[in-house]
Amino acid sequence: MSFFVSFDVNSMSNFSSWYSRFRFSAKYLYCYHRTLHKNAPSTIFNNHGTRKNAWPTSLLPLALAVSAGSLALQPHFNPSFCDTDDRGVGVGGKGSTQYVVKGSQKEFPRELLQDLKIVCQDNISLDYDERYIHGKPQNSFHKAVNIPDVIVYPRSEEEVSKIVKLCNSHKVPIVPYGGATSIEGHTLSPHGGVCIDMSLMKRVKELHVNDMDVVVEPGIGWMELNEYLEPYGLFFPLDPGPGASIGGMCATRCSGSLAVRYGTMRDNVISLKVVLANGDIVKTASRARKSAAGYDLTRLMIGSEGTLGVITEVTLRLQKIPQYSVVAMCNFPSVKDAADVAIATMMSGIQVSRVELLDEVQVKAINIANGKNLPECPTLMFEFIGTEAYAREQTQIVRKLVSEHNGSDFVFAEEPEAKKELWKVRKEALWACFAMEPNLVAMTTDVCVPLSHLGDLISRSKKELDASPLVCNCACW
Repeated sequence: MSFFVSFDVNSMSNFSSWYSRFRFSAKYLYCYHRTLHKNAPSTIFNNHGTRKNAWPTSLLPLALAVSAGSLALQPHFNPSFCDTDDRGVGVGGKGSTQYVVKGSQKEFPRELLQDLKIVCQDNISLDYDERYIHGKPQNSFHKAVNIPDVIVYPRSEEEVSKIVKLCNSHKVPIVPYGGATSIEGHTLSPHGGVCIDMSLMKRVKELHVNDMDVVVEPGIGWMELNEYLEPYGLFFPLDPGPGASIGGMCATRCSGSLAVRYGTMRDNVISLKVVLANGDIVKTASRARKSAAGYDLTRLMIGSEGTLGVITEVTLRLQKIPQYSVVAMCNFPSVKDAADVAIATMMSGIQVSRVELLDEVQVKAINIANGKNLPECPTLMFEFIGTEAYAREQTQIVRKLVSEHNGSDFVFAEEPEAKKELWKVRKEALWACFAMEPNLVAMTTDVCVPLSHLGDLISRSKKELDASPLVCNCACW
């Protein structure tokens, strides 16, 4: 379930108090790898992530375990050399509600800069505006006092390995950077260093239609990938925010609106290639769908948010484009009624592919931004897929469930353009909020609970929001 919250910047202190009660956390991921011996890697990773005679295969799980277990906060005490903040705000950590993630920087080594220019040639930037954009993501609750010293744009796995080895030798932090759609602090650079932007690595390397899998570089976006796959009758089912890249989706273990049917990123990645903290390249698995050999290194890397390595190649599991689909929409007098229908739908055994809840404030924002005339009340959106007969049968079963839970105005769309338009307004919900309140800033986050607790959570959270000076623009899962 995702929340979009808009608030006046002057009420930040009130917001922090409210925010802490929900324990929404933006993880403080900028951890130094404690040196185990003089040759051990000590590079900082943050947001991303194949094997080339690196560590012996038998020692790889131990190496990764030691690497993860030895992470510790060891901030420098040198003064920062760029874009510092003197408000005296402490360092944010897991569960932190502090607005600023404070950090410090060392002077960037000139020798390292020259070596990076040799490796990356023209694909390197010292431009302040470009560094600022990479270090200060929009709509993120957490802000960092510093920005990256250098932005590099590698074109290959080999270049990534060389960059990481150079940074490791100079003990300079690195921050892998994907589509920048994650807004909970994953791409902040509180200690400066090198930002590795993966946007130039976006090739489709191999497509195996009969095996229904594809090998891609991390910089390709899921929308671009699905455009490439469409002529083959295949698609990649995860659909987070527009602009998200495959590498970042792996690093943050994303989901999206189709997760209710197809699972999250961990269920749809077969194998990874990763550059470790010392520059070694490892491959986590083969393309075989079934394997009981050794540790599941793929799942270890997925969701590690760059703390274990930089992802340079991803093998993805694909799905057949559904033969037929129906999108339905219905209204309810309360959010709890809507949540109860979603739960009843799951309990009925219907294999719904998407379920989305929009509260009355979000529907109002959509009306304003898109010139719609939707009823401004809690609204559920469903998608049913399968054969034409099966999809329509599912639709009628859910229509009956809706009527049993005080629902009304049950409508559905079967034409491709009509269905696309309905999901488009949902995907652009955040921008609709800005259209309704252009002078406010936004904070978005995810909350995950067991299905049986969903209705109570939504009701309680809305009471808290209504009692605060904030405006809750959306609550959807």
